[in-house]
Amino acid sequence: MPRPTTDAPMPRAHTPRRAHRLQLAAVMAAAAVLYLAHSLLRFRNFEAKGYDLGIFDQAVRQYALFKAPIVPVKGVDFHLLGDHFHPILAVLAPLYWIWPDPRMLNVALIALLVSSAIPMYLFTLRRLGHRPALLFSAALLFWWPFQNFVNWDFHEIAFGVPVIAWVIWAMDRGRYWLASGLSLVLLLVREDMGITIVAIAIVMAIHRQWAKAGGLAAAGLAGYVVVTSFVVPYFAPAEAMSYWQFTALGPDAPSAIKYMLAHPLRTVSLLFNHELKLLLWLMSFVPLALLPLGSPYVIMAAPILLSRLFNDRLNVWAPVYQYDGILAPILMMSAVAVLARIIRRTGRTRLAAGFPVYLLALTLVCTLSIHAVFPLGRTLTGQNWAMPEVAAAQQRAVALVPNGVCVEAADTAVPHLVSRTYVGLHGDIGDELSSWMVIDFNAAELGGWDPLTPQQALDRARALGFRVVTEDDHGIWVLRRDIPVSPVCADYLPYD
Repeated sequence: MPRPTTDAPMPRAHTPRRAHRLQLAAVMAAAAVLYLAHSLLRFRNFEAKGYDLGIFDQAVRQYALFKAPIVPVKGVDFHLLGDHFHPILAVLAPLYWIWPDPRMLNVALIALLVSSAIPMYLFTLRRLGHRPALLFSAALLFWWPFQNFVNWDFHEIAFGVPVIAWVIWAMDRGRYWLASGLSLVLLLVREDMGITIVAIAIVMAIHRQWAKAGGLAAAGLAGYVVVTSFVVPYFAPAEAMSYWQFTALGPDAPSAIKYMLAHPLRTVSLLFNHELKLLLWLMSFVPLALLPLGSPYVIMAAPILLSRLFNDRLNVWAPVYQYDGILAPILMMSAVAVLARIIRRTGRTRLAAGFPVYLLALTLVCTLSIHAVFPLGRTLTGQNWAMPEVAAAQQRAVALVPNGVCVEAADTAVPHLVSRTYVGLHGDIGDELSSWMVIDFNAAELGGWDPLTPQQALDRARALGFRVVTEDDHGIWVLRRDIPVSPVCADYLPYD
């Protein structure tokens, strides 16, 4: 069946010449180098955290040892598949045979993000030619969602970024079986990707691929239900795990559906009832001149975006976390499809290169001036080149902790201890295991399920018999107590 004419590309070369491939590789290499520098500086400056880098390090480290992904940062004997379903993490295990370090995960993250420039380039090449394709690829790589993703370290959703970009490319080329197969890979990335697969199925139906659309929708729904109803609860603590975080719509999914049908205007209003939600809408669509809204491909972004905006958790509304990374290629490729249509109808060919140049100029200005949303600017301007004194104090603190012991540590200290200790956050591994503690009085809270303040952690340490090893070194305290190392900790890693 032919694809709909609304997004049909203009006749152009489909295969880039060697010189063009080298130019794309240069852009990708430049982005990779800048992001790697930013990531390594963050790690050195103790800006990386146990949530999430420490969590994923412990999981992948266990996979590399051919063990179940038990993650002490989440709690004693906590199996990470009881939190989210992301078995695709196991493919990273061989990287830890090369360099078993949490920074290796960020190398993988950057490689995954940067690789999405390839489908972006090929998608744009067919419509607008080489130069606009190269410019749009650069715009995607340096756009604020990718900057924020790298700034928050590795997350499983990174696998979904290039996958969904290739899904759009494959569907655009009429390679629907390939698009279907790639879509099913998303089931291994995270359980809620099942709903995104349903959205992909809707786009497939718009392309008149009815059988494939029906199969994808069924697979996406079945995967979501099976994983959230059986797989994750099986591994979760007490074999129970609640995924319902949309109480503004009702106490459960059936109630939410009834509410949305009975109160459509109230439902829509929930998407705009907070400043952070408005900011997310504005940053996602306004810089792209609302162009993505004119393409069917934008439907793929709907489940991801709406699940955040309906969510009870305020932090997922903000446009500064990893969650926007997977939206970036969808929105950028949708914008390209609509821009090409506009150029074809109006003859304004200068828009082909002019629009991505505008995006790159906007990115540069914001990167140099708005570091809260474009954090790469901290590296470009040299703000994070010098190691802060408090980071040096944290480095001295973790150096005091011996290998192979049980540790409770502040969130920022965890990634520097995961490779050689059994480390969890304060209060999350019980009262009997830890023999060392690192408390950061510069933080308002120390992270975990029920975060303790630094003073609460210190009071608890003293009540458990800890004594001070170093006190108030730029707000960093190290404490220890003389108890035997538990087998739970001693058997966790092959300590040197």
